[in-house]
Amino acid sequence: MVDTVLYFEGDSSSRYRIVRAVKNRYGAVNELGIFAMTDKGLREVSNPSAIFLSRHDEQVPGSIIMVTREGTRPLLVEVQALLDASLLANPRRVILGLEQNRLAMLLAVLHRHVGVSTGDQDVFVNVVGGVRISETGADLPILLAILSSLRNQPLPRELVVFGEVGLSGEIRPVQNGPERLNEAVKHGFKQAVVPFANRPRQAVGGLEIMAVKRLADVLSLFQDP
Repeated sequence: MVDTVLYFEGDSSSRYRIVRAVKNRYGAVNELGIFAMTDKGLREVSNPSAIFLSRHDEQVPGSIIMVTREGTRPLLVEVQALLDASLLANPRRVILGLEQNRLAMLLAVLHRHVGVSTGDQDVFVNVVGGVRISETGADLPILLAILSSLRNQPLPRELVVFGEVGLSGEIRPVQNGPERLNEAVKHGFKQAVVPFANRPRQAVGGLEIMAVKRLADVLSLFQDP
């Protein structure tokens, strides 16, 4: 009996608010509207990717930019990970803005297919800006952020990543790959790691595309010389 259900989300400490459609009888669901709270009320944010990118002055371990898709629009957000030696029998697994169970699955894939164990580490993962990501395209960015923190090795500042990770360690494609890459180019990014099936047939604005098939292929891109 309900035509549309909207959620009004946002951190009380942030000036930004998100309106999310989760049910819409006559239109698309999972659409996202981002607004800024001003002294004159809510104002639409025309370039939402810009508010979720901190673009650190220097390279820092555990930080990576992913291109997600909310409704009909691509969105660039920063994913951060922090790993620290745990003193607990059961190390903590804390994730904000993403699905808790998926983190456990990704850590298992990392151990089984790449040989990287986090069993003695507390793992904290956060999506900057309070955005909640539900799509599987966040899998690969999460794992790279975790590895970056574990190795204390920063990733390139001008790198964006997206891709789903399967249980057998394969990198699976996601929808709307070209739109995601165009959004990255618009914000000045120079490199992208994408699933092999999402590789573009033509050059995308001078963006260097690294298409990968398996998780092990991704790791080889960032090994020390």
